[in-house]
Amino acid sequence: MRNYVIGFPERDVASLLLRVALGSMYIAHALFKIFVLGWPVTIKLFTSTGMPELLAYPLVVIEILGGALLILGLAVRCVSMLLMPMLIGAIVFVHGGNGWIYTSPGGGWEYLAFLLAVSVSLVCLGGGRYALHQRVLGKWCG
Repeated sequence: MRNYVIGFPERDVASLLLRVALGSMYIAHALFKIFVLGWPVTIKLFTSTGMPELLAYPLVVIEILGGALLILGLAVRCVSMLLMPMLIGAIVFVHGGNGWIYTSPGGGWEYLAFLLAVSVSLVCLGGGRYALHQRVLGKWCG
């Protein structure tokens, strides 16, 4: 017997809420880098951590595309897994030494760890019945 929340299966509602929230966070984070910080500052932040300047552009594009795919519910498990190395890299190489709280100088790693936990949850849950992948891709990577 399935459990329901307001007439909807709980697992599908949970997946919908998690993927829309995570996708929105990725897009907002990328747009912050572009429109608030600006490309020169974003590139300076990347190079200050030892990363190559050219890595800034594809990572921002990946955040936007990955976020959009999650919101739409396309290849949710695959997209979540593919975005995890970026989060792990940001924790290990950029924010890990700054402490737990994200508002610490240089930004801590709590926010990134939370996004990682949500990503793992989506790998476990999949996109759910309210995702486009059900109609477009079937069960593949959903």
